[in-house]
Amino acid sequence: MKPRLLVIELWGLGDLVIASSFLRVASEKFEVTLLAKPYANDLRPRLWPQVRVVSFVAPWTAFHGKYSLYRWPWRRLLGLRRETGDDFAVALSARWDPRDHALMWLIGARQRLGFPRIRSQVFLTHPLDRPDPSAHRLENWRVLGHQLGFEVPGFGPPRAASAARTTILVHSGAGQSVRVWPLENYRATVQRLRALNYQVQVACDADQLNWWLSVGETGVVMPTSVAQLLELVDRAQVFLGNDSGPAHLAAYCGVPTFTLFGPQLLEWFAPLHPQGECFEGKPCPYKPCSDYCRFPQPLCLRGCTTDEVWQAFSQFLNRVAPRTRAA
Repeated sequence: MKPRLLVIELWGLGDLVIASSFLRVASEKFEVTLLAKPYANDLRPRLWPQVRVVSFVAPWTAFHGKYSLYRWPWRRLLGLRRETGDDFAVALSARWDPRDHALMWLIGARQRLGFPRIRSQVFLTHPLDRPDPSAHRLENWRVLGHQLGFEVPGFGPPRAASAARTTILVHSGAGQSVRVWPLENYRATVQRLRALNYQVQVACDADQLNWWLSVGETGVVMPTSVAQLLELVDRAQVFLGNDSGPAHLAAYCGVPTFTLFGPQLLEWFAPLHPQGECFEGKPCPYKPCSDYCRFPQPLCLRGCTTDEVWQAFSQFLNRVAPRTRAA
């Protein structure tokens, strides 16, 4: 019988995708339970089918009002031990987050692995040294994997070739507005691609849909679930978009990604694809700013012109998908 392992990853879609290589390998050696946001249920059949998911939206992951303690679901928090089970041999989190560490202790795992912060080692049986601060976030998962006796690969499983994947998927959304390259720039790029007879599928977030429709993009798609997003990814040969969950998902599913980075650091969060490329925004003294921009507009992205991005993207496209152009 496999020992039981609890993995805590309560944040964004991109964070969960970065954890996927760890989850796939860990599920070969452990009976894995993942505590994560509900969209983990859409990822599970495709990325790590042997993992059991317990859905939980942690109040401290909200963008606003995260410390309004009177609004926290205290009954649910205190009931997580019963919901997940209390016989975990090991629990772990790749974040240096005392809240995760307290949660592992509350659930009662016998061994608790993590990267301590603000004396949170009191909740951990195995406090670990963090990787180099400049390292990609995948390295945290690799340290945890090494502690459990296995290696974590750097990329997702190979993608089977398919002649049906001829679409350039352009996704203009992101988790926060400061990560979004201006929509008018995306539209200009889409127009350039279509003028060269490329097949383009535009996808967006809910708050962008009316804008795209107003400029005549009648074929725009607004995925309402991760499952719908995966359907778009499966038809794509190339992905163009912001530093976002969709970019990470596309990369992990084998789609070469061209990702525009603004407030975050690409060395931390670049989508993991061997052919992927990132376009870094303009310098800013406050970078990385954790999505709370000090200016009325994110200058790091607003300063990136369509011509600058097009020059880099067109070279990337010719390199990774020279046959994307339609007849």
